[in-house]
Amino acid sequence: MLLSRRQFAVLAAITPWAVRPASAHHGWSGFDQERPLYLEGTVIGSKWQNPHAELMIELPAGLKLPAGLARRVLPAQTAAVDGPGLLAKATLPRRSDRRWELELAPLTRLDAWKLAEIRAGAQVSAIGYASSGEQGDAVMRVEYLFVGDKAYGLRSSPA
Repeated sequence: MLLSRRQFAVLAAITPWAVRPASAHHGWSGFDQERPLYLEGTVIGSKWQNPHAELMIELPAGLKLPAGLARRVLPAQTAAVDGPGLLAKATLPRRSDRRWELELAPLTRLDAWKLAEIRAGAQVSAIGYASSGEQGDAVMRVEYLFVGDKAYGLRSSPA
């Protein structure tokens, strides 16, 4: 089969895109939504990109659930997620990793919340889910992110 110059040019232009390696991204089904976790720590790395932003945090030694966690004020528009129930059920991870990756929401949702990029050195805490049985990497899918005195419901958009 012989290609015309135009067909060849089109093929040459699209081939690099067609053979690029796919970036790995997983769905949310592997996260244990029956066991919310609480993490807090210092941000040591940030990827502010799609499909979702990511933070790498380092937990302090001896992490404990904070007193009054179940009474933290949450954004009203996240009521459908049952935030108070998640806060009340939150536990610490069973695994001993000091570094965790926090998977946040897509950038469009973070922009809607007016959440600026979080940089290394910031202190954050989060409620979310790890993989079922906490297998694999130390990764949390974040439901609620707390930065300073603000709470962000990452499954919803602000009202």
